[in-house]
Amino acid sequence: MASKILVIDDERVVGESLRKTFKDEGYEIETAYSGQEGLRKARRETFDLMIVDLKMPDISGLDVIKRLKEEQPDTMLIMITGYSTVDSATEALKTGAFDYIPKPFTPDEISEVVQKALEAKERLAKEKREQEALRSLRHVEISTSSFEAKPPAEVAESVARKVGVGKATASWFNLMILGVLAGVYIGFGAALATLIAHDSAQYLGVGMSKFFTGAVFSVGLMLVVIAGAELFTGNNLIMASVLGGHTRLSKVFRNWGIVYAANFAGSVLLAGIMYGTGLWKANNLAIGVQALGIANAKVNLTFWAALFRAIGCNWLVCLAVWMALSAREVAGKIFAIFFPIMAFVALGFEHSVANMYFIPMGLFLKNTAVAAQAGLDLTNLTWWGGFIVRNLIPVTIGNIIGGSGFVAFLYWSVYQRKAQRELAAA
Repeated sequence: MASKILVIDDERVVGESLRKTFKDEGYEIETAYSGQEGLRKARRETFDLMIVDLKMPDISGLDVIKRLKEEQPDTMLIMITGYSTVDSATEALKTGAFDYIPKPFTPDEISEVVQKALEAKERLAKEKREQEALRSLRHVEISTSSFEAKPPAEVAESVARKVGVGKATASWFNLMILGVLAGVYIGFGAALATLIAHDSAQYLGVGMSKFFTGAVFSVGLMLVVIAGAELFTGNNLIMASVLGGHTRLSKVFRNWGIVYAANFAGSVLLAGIMYGTGLWKANNLAIGVQALGIANAKVNLTFWAALFRAIGCNWLVCLAVWMALSAREVAGKIFAIFFPIMAFVALGFEHSVANMYFIPMGLFLKNTAVAAQAGLDLTNLTWWGGFIVRNLIPVTIGNIIGGSGFVAFLYWSVYQRKAQRELAAA
C-alpha cells in the first residue's frame, strides 16, 4: 500500500512541484496551502508523513508541527523553509520534526529525506509491535504464574520468618481490633451454619446436611484471611517462628492472650446482636431450638472428647490457613479454605472461637420459650461450669495441640529445621 504524504506550504509552486515528484514515485499526495487547511486535512485523514513550511501567513509551521505531534505522535514530519538558520533548524527538530530541509532543494534531495523518514517510521512501528508483544507475553506469564501455588517449603519459610514474626510483634491495639473482627467473622459463619442445619437433615439426610453446614461455615475463615483479622486458632502457627528462633515464646503468648480475649469479645458481641435480631424465632422457633441444641451438646462433652475433637479441628483450620498462604489469588485462597473448614464442621470437631458464639447464643436462649420447646436438660448450660470449664478449656488446649503441634511443629521440622541447623553452625 502506497504511503500517504501531506504537503503544507503557502507557495503553490512548491506544493505542485512536490505533488508531481511524489506522485511519480508512487506515493499518494495531498496538498494544503495554509497552516489551518493543513491541520483540518490532517484531522480528517491519516498520513504517513507531512512536509510543513516554516513561514506561513496564518500560523507558524512550528505551531503546526507541535499540534500534529500532539494529535498524531506516530506521523513523521519534515520542515522546509526559505529562511534557513541554525536556530530555526534546531527549533524544528526540538518540536518533533524528523528532519529540516532549506529551500531551494532538488527532487532527489527531498525524495532521499522522505525515504529515510518513512523507513524510520516503519522501524519504529516494528519496535513498538515487538514491545507490545513482549508486554503481552509477560502478562501471560504473570497471569499463569499467579495460579501456581507456592511450594510447602516456601510457605514454611514465610510462616516462620515473616507472618509469625509480624503477628508476634504487632501492636496490642491492632491485635485487639482485628481480634474482635475475627470473633465476629467466625460468628457470622456459625450463625449461618445454625440456619442451614436447623432443617436441612429432613430434606437432604444427615450426611449432606453436615456437608452444607460445614460449607457455609467456611465463610467465617474466608473473611478472617481475605478481609484481614487476627484469629487465635490460626495464630497457633506462630509457634514456627519460635522454633526457628525468629521470635520469643513470651511474644507468642502475648499475641495469643490479646487475640483470644478479643475473639471472645467479638463472638459474644455477635451472639448478643443475633439474639437481639429475633431471627432465632423464625420457623416457629426452630432456628432457636437448633442454636440451643448446639450449645447444650457442646457443654455436655467429656473433657477428652472435647480435647480430641479440638485437636482435629485446629489441625484442619491451620492447614486451611497454610494452604491459603500458598495461594497467589483470592479465588485460590477461597478454595484452600473451603474444603478443610467444611471437613472439620461436617466431622463435628470443636473450635474454641466458634464455641465463643455457639454457647453464649444458647445461654441467651436458655430462659426463652425456645427452652420449653426444645425439651432439653440444660443443667450444664452455664457460663462458668459449662461454657468455660467443660468446653472452652479443653477445646482451647486441643486447638493449640492441633495447630502448634501437628501443623507448625511438623512442617517446621520438615522444611526449616535443617536450614536452622546449618545457619547455627555457620
